[in-house]
Amino acid sequence: MTKLASTRWRWARAIGLAAALLAAQWVCAANERRAAGRPNVVLVMTDDQGYGDLGCHGNPWIRTPNLDRLYRESVRLTDFHVSPLCTPTRAALLTGQNPVRLGAWGTTWGRSLPRRDAATVAGVFAASGYRTGCFGKWHLGDNYPFRPQDRGFGEVLIHGGGGVGQTPDYWDNDYFDDTYFHNGQPEKCRGYCTDVWFDAAIRFIEANRDRPFFAYVPTNAPHGPFHVDEKYSGLYAENPDVPNADFYGMITNLDENMGRLVAKLDELGLAEKTILIFTTDNGTAAGFRGGKGFNAGMRGAKGALYDGGHRVPCFLRWPGGGLTGPRDVDVLAAHVDVLPTLAELCDLEVPPGAGLDGVSLAPVLLGKSDRVPDRQVFVQFRQSPDPPEKWKAAVLSERWRLIGGEELYDIDADPGQKSNVADRHPEVVRRLREAYESWWAEVSPRFDEYCEIVLGADEENPARLTGFDWYTTTPWNQRAVRAGVAANGFWAVEIARDGTYEIALRRWPEEVGAPITAAIPGGKAIAATTARLKIGDLDLTKPIPENAAAVTFRVELAAGKTKLQTWLVDDASGESRGAYYVYVERVGE
Repeated sequence: MTKLASTRWRWARAIGLAAALLAAQWVCAANERRAAGRPNVVLVMTDDQGYGDLGCHGNPWIRTPNLDRLYRESVRLTDFHVSPLCTPTRAALLTGQNPVRLGAWGTTWGRSLPRRDAATVAGVFAASGYRTGCFGKWHLGDNYPFRPQDRGFGEVLIHGGGGVGQTPDYWDNDYFDDTYFHNGQPEKCRGYCTDVWFDAAIRFIEANRDRPFFAYVPTNAPHGPFHVDEKYSGLYAENPDVPNADFYGMITNLDENMGRLVAKLDELGLAEKTILIFTTDNGTAAGFRGGKGFNAGMRGAKGALYDGGHRVPCFLRWPGGGLTGPRDVDVLAAHVDVLPTLAELCDLEVPPGAGLDGVSLAPVLLGKSDRVPDRQVFVQFRQSPDPPEKWKAAVLSERWRLIGGEELYDIDADPGQKSNVADRHPEVVRRLREAYESWWAEVSPRFDEYCEIVLGADEENPARLTGFDWYTTTPWNQRAVRAGVAANGFWAVEIARDGTYEIALRRWPEEVGAPITAAIPGGKAIAATTARLKIGDLDLTKPIPENAAAVTFRVELAAGKTKLQTWLVDDASGESRGAYYVYVERVGE
């Protein structure tokens, strides 16, 4: 290429880039103009709080005055269902797809990662000019491309994993004055976790008061471990009817924060044009145990296929749009309906081919219809890396509940699901079984697929992998890491591009900095002399130097999907365990 031609090429490229940048800015500005008249959305979802863990639902002991007030001011979906566990609910709520379809049917084992080809509600809002923020518990992946900032959220403050103190979380978090991940970077925060999430959400709302926003506030409370200030738990400590005073106290603190949020919307003049939603992610975890507590007459709790495992509160308030209460809507509704419903209420475009399992509830919420199309809702999960088991599921219709393909309950006549009437209604059993068979044939072909973590991408380089995402037995919390459990598994990964990579094997995360074999306070020393790395066709070993915090392998990797597994081996005894933390960095092309 001549010097003149080279210069012309550089100028053309610069002009092309500038034009592309101007076009992108124009599209962004146009989207913001279109969004200007649309409502804001604040979606609060608490963790492990069941239908009966609210005063407004008849609980005689719990103190939830702010949520009780919101209940009176809202349209209430009285037959709203989620999944019986954390991750499946979050995946379904954010994508509008059943979690089994998404590959996110469990809470760890690599099965808390929803397929990356799924659209998200945050992405839909962002594409329409909304500011988007996520504050609290994500539990849908801690690595690219599964983090909230990879799925449409512009402002993010979260803890790691499925709970404070779990393996991906920053080390030694305990609910008070913790370090959380702010837009991907660790940041020290002050205060109780729930207060921190609401503080961040309120700052986000204040910063975006003059433009439309979507604020997602999925709290980790009242999920265990049950830590809360005594001023809240003390309200229940002497009550013999309360099964867990800390659990109730965490909910009362949540209620206090809901009051702060509502007050801020009022103060900023945003209440009229904001859709405020309150819901929870599964049935109660600790509000009803051993016959103590209150469960609103339902059978089952967290993890159950009966209604007590997945029927939860859902309140919606939007004064400027006619969503005010008290008004009950008793149609069968589910987490998969949130995305299509918000898209219709806010006049947003859902990408073609989004494959939604949900339906828009906007007509019934707005009083334009009293029914939704006849449908079935499928409730299924599995706490295992293995595919879901056929018929370990519930099939829901407006009137009926089919459990495990064999038990049938008439929910209108028997809301407590005490009497199996399958033998009296064989035609209903047949119809619901046929619906399940058809759905199973549709979703099961992808069960063997992995949801790969991508390594070497510009979006996350270096990446910190944790044993939380092993496809086998996992050290899912920091207690297991302290104990040095002899567990192992592999990560399903995708190498973003050919290059030189450094892969560092650790027992403790970088912020701890302790040697691989060392004990830290509350932890156990281990014996380990050899580090082994297997990735793709490579199978490498290195001695572990005395007092080494990490053993690093420098390797050449080709782009593509593969598996990564590690071992920390004691050559004398033969005992081994995986490296609980592995840091992977692309360092050269």
